Amino acid sequence: MKIAVAFTGPSNSGKTTAIVKIAERLKEAHKVAIIKNDPKDKAVFDTEGKDSQKFFSTGADVVVRSPSRTTMFKNATSSLDEIISMLGNFDILLVEGLKTLPLPRIGIFRNEVDVNYFGVIKAMAIDDTINLSDYDLPDDLEILDLNNTEKIVEWIFKNAKEI
Repeated sequence: MKIAVAFTGPSNSGKTTAIVKIAERLKEAHKVAIIKNDPKDKAVFDTEGKDSQKFFSTGADVVVRSPSRTTMFKNATSSLDEIISMLGNFDILLVEGLKTLPLPRIGIFRNEVDVNYFGVIKAMAIDDTINLSDYDLPDDLEILDLNNTEKIVEWIFKNAKEI
């Protein structure tokens, strides 16, 4: 059985840090995969002048295989199903971003809560910089401690979607 959950929130809210902590905790007993959305197309994964970068700059899809990893550079976007197929064997998929995916979603907030996320999140993980009395929270929204990885992992196992 494979399960998936997503994380969303404003820039610099702590999404990546939270996902890293969760993945490190989960990898003790599970094979974890992570998808990160890059809506502004600014991520760079290869070094200028290297063979793989030269190959990719031709417009071709490129796979670099080594004894310890396989890296794919693709000149087109992929659907979630295509990515899941490419990832192969995993137990838990953590997705950063991609608000349009129909996955249970945790909003990550520090300093302030962006209420525009309330329509797409089932829970929010916050730290002590957030005063909940400042917000009119949806009744069904679960509140998690951003610094309590174990409780977030429990929420994931209770709410993640089977894929």
